[in-house]
Amino acid sequence: MKRSLSITALMAILAFSFNSCGGGKEDKSDATKPAADEQWAPAPVEEISNTLTLSAHDEMKYDQTVLKALAGKPITLTFTHIGTMDKNVMGHNFVLLVPGTDIDDFAKKALTAKDNDFIPKSESSKIIAHTKLLGGNESDTIEFTVPEKGTYDYICTFPGHVATMRGKLIVE
Repeated sequence: MKRSLSITALMAILAFSFNSCGGGKEDKSDATKPAADEQWAPAPVEEISNTLTLSAHDEMKYDQTVLKALAGKPITLTFTHIGTMDKNVMGHNFVLLVPGTDIDDFAKKALTAKDNDFIPKSESSKIIAHTKLLGGNESDTIEFTVPEKGTYDYICTFPGHVATMRGKLIVE
Protein backbone atom coordinates (compact mmCIF):
# COMPACT_ATOMS: atom_id res chain seq x y z
CA MET A 1 0.00 0.00 0.00
CA LYS A 2 2.83 2.45 0.89
CA ARG A 3 4.64 1.64 -2.32
CA SER A 4 1.45 2.22 -4.31
CA LEU A 5 0.95 5.59 -2.62
CA SER A 6 4.54 6.66 -3.38
CA ILE A 7 4.22 5.73 -7.04
CA THR A 8 0.90 7.58 -7.26
CA ALA A 9 2.44 10.69 -5.65
CA LEU A 10 5.41 10.53 -8.02
CA MET A 11 3.11 10.20 -11.03
CA ALA A 12 1.08 13.21 -9.86
CA ILE A 13 4.23 15.32 -9.49
CA LEU A 14 5.48 14.33 -12.94
CA ALA A 15 2.11 15.03 -14.51
CA PHE A 16 1.98 18.47 -12.87
CA SER A 17 5.54 19.28 -14.00
CA PHE A 18 4.81 18.14 -17.54
CA ASN A 19 1.63 20.20 -17.77
CA SER A 20 3.16 23.32 -16.24
CA CYS A 21 5.92 23.19 -18.84
CA GLY A 22 3.34 23.35 -21.60
CA GLY A 23 2.62 19.66 -21.92
CA GLY A 24 5.64 19.16 -24.11
CA LYS A 25 4.50 21.88 -26.50
CA GLU A 26 6.60 25.00 -26.91
CA ASP A 27 4.68 28.15 -26.03
CA LYS A 28 6.27 31.04 -27.86
CA SER A 29 3.80 33.66 -26.70
CA ASP A 30 5.92 34.53 -23.66
CA ALA A 31 9.30 33.88 -25.28
CA THR A 32 10.19 37.57 -25.43
CA LYS A 33 9.10 38.38 -21.89
CA PRO A 34 11.83 38.47 -19.27
CA ALA A 35 11.65 36.44 -16.10
CA ALA A 36 10.42 38.46 -13.14
CA ASP A 37 13.91 38.67 -11.63
CA GLU A 38 15.65 39.54 -14.92
CA GLN A 39 16.40 43.07 -16.07
CA TRP A 40 15.37 43.60 -19.63
CA ALA A 41 16.05 46.33 -22.09
CA PRO A 42 15.26 46.43 -25.77
CA ALA A 43 18.14 45.81 -28.14
CA PRO A 44 19.79 49.06 -29.13
CA VAL A 45 18.57 50.52 -32.38
CA GLU A 46 21.35 51.61 -34.67
CA GLU A 47 19.94 54.95 -35.75
CA ILE A 48 21.64 57.44 -38.00
CA SER A 49 21.88 60.68 -36.08
CA ASN A 50 24.23 63.63 -35.96
CA THR A 51 23.43 64.14 -32.29
CA LEU A 52 25.28 61.34 -30.55
CA THR A 53 25.75 60.28 -26.94
CA LEU A 54 28.41 57.93 -25.68
CA SER A 55 29.43 56.93 -22.18
CA ALA A 56 32.08 54.89 -20.43
CA HIS A 57 32.43 53.57 -16.90
CA ASP A 58 35.11 52.36 -14.52
CA GLU A 59 35.19 48.95 -16.23
CA MET A 60 36.99 50.37 -19.30
CA LYS A 61 34.18 49.97 -21.84
CA TYR A 62 32.18 52.30 -24.04
CA ASP A 63 28.44 51.72 -23.84
CA GLN A 64 28.30 51.60 -27.65
CA THR A 65 30.83 50.29 -30.12
CA VAL A 66 28.97 51.45 -33.23
CA LEU A 67 27.69 54.97 -33.88
CA LYS A 68 26.11 56.17 -37.14
CA ALA A 69 25.94 59.69 -38.60
CA LEU A 70 25.54 61.54 -41.89
CA ALA A 71 28.53 62.86 -43.80
CA GLY A 72 29.04 66.56 -44.45
CA LYS A 73 26.83 67.77 -41.60
CA PRO A 74 27.91 68.85 -38.11
CA ILE A 75 27.97 66.03 -35.57
CA THR A 76 27.44 66.82 -31.90
CA LEU A 77 28.80 64.20 -29.53
CA THR A 78 28.25 64.25 -25.79
CA PHE A 79 30.63 61.92 -23.99
CA THR A 80 30.07 61.09 -20.31
CA HIS A 81 32.21 59.17 -17.84
CA ILE A 82 29.54 57.47 -15.73
CA GLY A 83 32.03 55.89 -13.34
CA THR A 84 33.27 57.31 -10.07
CA MET A 85 37.05 57.15 -10.32
CA ASP A 86 39.26 60.21 -10.79
CA LYS A 87 40.71 60.90 -14.24
CA ASN A 88 44.25 60.31 -12.95
CA VAL A 89 43.28 56.72 -12.12
CA MET A 90 40.55 55.87 -14.64
CA GLY A 91 40.35 58.69 -17.17
CA HIS A 92 38.40 58.27 -20.39
CA ASN A 93 38.22 60.19 -23.63
CA PHE A 94 36.87 59.84 -27.15
CA VAL A 95 39.36 60.20 -29.99
CA LEU A 96 38.10 59.88 -33.56
CA LEU A 97 40.82 58.86 -35.98
CA VAL A 98 41.41 59.34 -39.69
CA PRO A 99 40.84 56.08 -41.62
CA GLY A 100 44.01 54.06 -42.04
CA THR A 101 45.54 55.18 -38.74
CA ASP A 102 47.50 52.41 -37.03
CA ILE A 103 45.63 52.31 -33.71
CA ASP A 104 48.31 50.46 -31.78
CA ASP A 105 51.05 52.82 -32.96
CA PHE A 106 48.86 55.81 -32.12
CA ALA A 107 48.16 54.40 -28.64
CA LYS A 108 51.90 53.93 -28.00
CA LYS A 109 52.54 57.57 -28.83
CA ALA A 110 49.61 58.62 -26.62
CA LEU A 111 51.35 57.01 -23.62
CA THR A 112 53.96 59.79 -23.71
CA ALA A 113 51.40 62.61 -23.87
CA LYS A 114 50.20 62.71 -20.26
CA ASP A 115 50.62 66.49 -20.19
CA ASN A 116 48.12 66.77 -23.07
CA ASP A 117 45.41 64.37 -21.78
CA PHE A 118 47.13 61.50 -23.65
CA ILE A 119 46.52 63.17 -27.02
CA PRO A 120 49.88 63.07 -28.86
CA LYS A 121 50.55 66.42 -30.53
CA SER A 122 52.78 64.66 -33.08
CA GLU A 123 49.71 62.76 -34.33
CA SER A 124 47.31 65.69 -34.73
CA SER A 125 46.98 65.03 -38.48
CA LYS A 126 45.46 61.62 -37.63
CA ILE A 127 42.78 63.04 -35.32
CA ILE A 128 39.41 64.24 -36.59
CA ALA A 129 38.04 65.16 -33.16
CA HIS A 130 38.52 64.40 -29.48
CA THR A 131 37.06 65.16 -26.10
CA LYS A 132 39.02 66.18 -23.05
CA LEU A 133 40.08 63.47 -20.60
CA LEU A 134 37.25 62.89 -18.13
CA GLY A 135 37.06 61.59 -14.59
CA GLY A 136 34.02 60.01 -12.98
CA ASN A 137 30.75 61.93 -13.34
CA GLU A 138 32.21 64.35 -15.90
CA SER A 139 30.96 65.09 -19.38
CA ASP A 140 32.20 66.86 -22.51
CA THR A 141 30.35 67.88 -25.67
CA ILE A 142 32.17 68.41 -28.96
CA GLU A 143 31.09 69.33 -32.47
CA PHE A 144 32.84 68.20 -35.62
CA THR A 145 32.11 67.37 -39.26
CA VAL A 146 33.14 64.27 -41.14
CA PRO A 147 33.08 65.26 -44.82
CA GLU A 148 33.25 61.78 -46.38
CA LYS A 149 31.27 58.59 -46.04
CA GLY A 150 33.21 55.77 -44.46
CA THR A 151 34.04 53.91 -41.28
CA TYR A 152 36.09 55.73 -38.67
CA ASP A 153 37.71 54.26 -35.55
CA TYR A 154 37.29 55.85 -32.15
CA ILE A 155 39.36 54.95 -29.10
CA CYS A 156 40.20 55.94 -25.54
CA THR A 157 43.86 56.93 -25.26
CA PHE A 158 44.27 56.64 -21.48
CA PRO A 159 47.11 54.15 -20.92
CA GLY A 160 45.95 50.58 -21.41
CA HIS A 161 42.37 51.43 -22.34
CA VAL A 162 42.66 51.09 -26.11
CA ALA A 163 42.60 47.29 -25.77
CA THR A 164 38.93 47.33 -24.69
CA MET A 165 37.76 50.83 -25.56
CA ARG A 166 37.37 50.90 -29.33
CA GLY A 167 34.44 51.58 -31.59
CA LYS A 168 33.37 52.53 -35.10
CA LEU A 169 31.65 55.65 -36.35
CA ILE A 170 29.90 54.74 -39.59
CA VAL A 171 29.29 57.82 -41.69
CA GLU A 172 26.73 57.46 -44.48
